[in-house]
Amino acid sequence: MRTITSFTLLLIFISVLFYSGCKDTITGDQLDNRTIPTTNVSYAKDIQPVLNLKCASSGCHDDITRASGYSLTTYDYTTDPNFLFKGHPESSLIVQSIDPKFASSKPMPPLGYAQLTQSQITGIETWIKEGAKNN
Repeated sequence: MRTITSFTLLLIFISVLFYSGCKDTITGDQLDNRTIPTTNVSYAKDIQPVLNLKCASSGCHDDITRASGYSLTTYDYTTDPNFLFKGHPESSLIVQSIDPKFASSKPMPPLGYAQLTQSQITGIETWIKEGAKNN
């Protein structure tokens, strides 16, 4: 009987850990209501959540689909030197794709997908200008 009780407690403990770990999942509305700082932009805190939700999870720039040959699921993929020029947002394909001021013929995300907010666009540009650090 003691073994069953210990096993049951172990299952409950694992279940609690699993479900409590899911609380950090962010919704699109929560992400869009966040303001990315104007300096010291963090890749992990500010940029990757945007790329994950707006670019990779849409089935476009994930590791399998790799639309236009780019995945935005990791820091190394995002900072591919053919896609992003550290310190130079205006020369980076990612900025040319997401910032309307560049009047790209194929704006990203495409129409019909969740668009980036101005704070997200500016945040990505600032992060690149600050050297696109893995912070």
